[in-house]
Amino acid sequence: MAKYNPRLAKIHRNYTVEEVSSLYGIHKNTVREWIKKGLPVLDRKRPILILGGELRRFLEEKRKKNKRPCMPGQIYCVKCKQPRFPIDMEADYQPVSEIVGDLVGMCSSCEILIYRKVSLAKLDVVRGDLNITFPQGLKHLNESRELSLNSA
Repeated sequence: MAKYNPRLAKIHRNYTVEEVSSLYGIHKNTVREWIKKGLPVLDRKRPILILGGELRRFLEEKRKKNKRPCMPGQIYCVKCKQPRFPIDMEADYQPVSEIVGDLVGMCSSCEILIYRKVSLAKLDVVRGDLNITFPQGLKHLNESRELSLNSA
């Protein structure tokens, strides 16, 4: 499903079907289908005019309806298009920066890798019943008591 940015529509402007299709890079029939599904128009006379504020509201509601929020312990699976619990309730934390990282698990339904971006500050809320493994830092040469292979 395509994502249409509601903020592209200017709220104080009127649009024709052709202008909306050009604005979002879609076919005119898609805009006509939106009108059939409830996008308000000024009147049914030609040219059909759509208020920018109504277009924005319609697209925001459409986007909100398609959201699938994840509960604690769930990660969104792109293939299943649903929030899923990882296999064995296990996930790995892969740091992206000092404050943000990815939870990586395997979908319990289709067995592909699933990812969820999470802040370290909110990890306890997002975790739920997940068993999360954190990466262990590699030893630096100066912390090791063994000689390096390159030293002679």
